[in-house]
Amino acid sequence: MKRAITIIGIVAALAAGPSLARDRCTAPMAEWQPREAVFSLARENGWTVRRIKIDDGCYEIDGTDSEGRRIEVKLDPATLRVIKTEFREPRERLGRDGRERD
Repeated sequence: MKRAITIIGIVAALAAGPSLARDRCTAPMAEWQPREAVFSLARENGWTVRRIKIDDGCYEIDGTDSEGRRIEVKLDPATLRVIKTEFREPRERLGRDGRERD
């Protein structure tokens, strides 16, 4: 029984591995674009930057898009290619439990 559970766990980890790896950046810091280039990219896309941080070796912009929606954009630090974009609900619309208020 333990062996079956171990095999299932290994298969699940291998299946999830490629999707997790896509959200990671591996460029050496010597190849990274400066933060000013990240701000310029955001301006060109109509994004307002609240914060730029580094996550999984990538630049990550927290801010709002041109329509006022909260966004989180993950960028390759060497090329500034958008790897992932997430739209978030405004915090004032969500309660402590994460559910939308009436």
